Amino acid sequence: MDKGKLLIISGFSGVGKGTIVEKMLETFDNYKISISCTTRDPRPAEEDGVHYHFISKDEFEKMIENDELLEHAKYVDNYYGTPKKFVDECLDKGENVILEIESEGAKKVKDKMPEAIMIFVLPPSAKHLKDRLVGRGSEDSEAIEKRLQKAVQETDAMKHYEYFVVNDQIESAAKTIDEIVSDTNPDLPSEDEVLNIKKDIIDFSKGE
Repeated sequence: MDKGKLLIISGFSGVGKGTIVEKMLETFDNYKISISCTTRDPRPAEEDGVHYHFISKDEFEKMIENDELLEHAKYVDNYYGTPKKFVDECLDKGENVILEIESEGAKKVKDKMPEAIMIFVLPPSAKHLKDRLVGRGSEDSEAIEKRLQKAVQETDAMKHYEYFVVNDQIESAAKTIDEIVSDTNPDLPSEDEVLNIKKDIIDFSKGE
């Protein structure tokens, strides 16, 4: 049996990564999503084993000690990490595993598993990205501006990624990612298109 493939999917906040991943799981039957562990408390409507594996700080630190995580990081006094066992088991069964993680964690996983496929999801433009953040209706304008500034910082990490997918339509973005994995002529943006979107985000954040 052929081994499954590991996909690392990253992108700016608000670009629609989660929705694309949901569409992939719904449309194709050969993908699994890796669920991260965290030491933070569940938010309302979050379920253990669905959104995260919610564990204690002691349990998490034991996992670090036993090298049971592909990557981990600490944000605002809480740990977040990717359990290695689930990923290995799925890959051995021939299933493709999706890690939807930020660029710092992505690089750590790639260092450990060089065969991982690195995919960065882009918006069609900076304005599209801002409109999506505003459309979520969950944050005020100051928080949205902070996310846009964070997007500018993340443009630097784009150099670590092998593939770029523009999310102008959820179904086509999910299909393109599946075509990358199956190596069946995916419709990818040109290098110039990627550079233009990157420049647009940097210029947009400066009010240009």
